[in-house]
Amino acid sequence: LRKAAVSSAANIVEGSARRNEREYLHFLNIAAGSAAEARYLADVSGRLSFILPEDCRSLEAGYKELCASLKALMDSLEPGDK
Repeated sequence: LRKAAVSSAANIVEGSARRNEREYLHFLNIAAGSAAEARYLADVSGRLSFILPEDCRSLEAGYKELCASLKALMDSLEPGDK
């Protein structure tokens, strides 16, 4: 879960430092995959009682919002949408 969380943030940062939108989109796509992975792992952790139910709900809500925000950002940067 920690690895997926760090990967998501690191790919957003790395992508923002790229020179063109195509490269930026590539890293945002990786970040979105890592965010989806973290959301799933939070759910699994809650179901297996590795984390408290309230922590599970909080993590899932945060990653749901992050996934939606990354999708919206990627959609806004897609070629042909301008």
